Amino acid sequence: MMPGATYQQTNMQAGGYIEADLRGRLAVVTGASSGIGRAIAEELAARGASLCLVGRRPEKLNVIAPRMDGGARKLVYKVDLEVDAGIERLPGDLLRDGAEVDILVHSAGIILLGSTGNAPIADFDRQMNINLRGPYRLTQALLPQLKSRRGQIVFINSSAGARAVPGSGAYSVSKHGLRGLADSLRGEINGIVRVTSVFTGTTATPMQQSLHAAKGRAYAPENLIQPADVASVVSHVLSLPQTVEVTEIHMRPAMSPCL
Repeated sequence: MMPGATYQQTNMQAGGYIEADLRGRLAVVTGASSGIGRAIAEELAARGASLCLVGRRPEKLNVIAPRMDGGARKLVYKVDLEVDAGIERLPGDLLRDGAEVDILVHSAGIILLGSTGNAPIADFDRQMNINLRGPYRLTQALLPQLKSRRGQIVFINSSAGARAVPGSGAYSVSKHGLRGLADSLRGEINGIVRVTSVFTGTTATPMQQSLHAAKGRAYAPENLIQPADVASVVSHVLSLPQTVEVTEIHMRPAMSPCL
């Protein structure tokens, strides 16, 4: 926790345990400029967490961050998941600014459609870099702080990480790899840092709207998972007592097939 912070416990649940709020914790969130990442950042701030938002376009994050209600601090850093230098600087930048990481949420990601036989290898490389290699390197960089603070890591995955999707082979490979990263990491740091994978089905995000357009499908966001739904689940997991670790969560739209 940050200096002088306390771990508050509130909100008795129906099951009988006490859910803790997130005051005094710092959450690093990738992909916070829109969609699921932004919803998670907003939810964590509302629950009292300080935020560290990282991305390729810090100017956009600097506009968004002050609009997020709650949270003690809002820090923004330029970190391109395809460039190691920015990732490697982040731990030192945080310490310089008097902060250490309690929570790491990997929400950034891209999808480039294309069959395995015809998709350009450059598309494969980019998806692997952003969806898998970037989270791997960022986890490595922040793991010492997370271990010292007995923190938590959340990987926002996709249903494609559990079941490969034809026509997006490279994306499916990257998401299967992300699941492998989470599982192997969990085994290595069990009892020190909690690791959770959240597999989301079709969610009403700008990315999903673009995918529907590319496939010529009608887009009905009201029938899909909402980013706030994912954010609510993530904040709940992060607030659980230290006696429990949730390893995987699979979500799908209630009114639409999980694609």
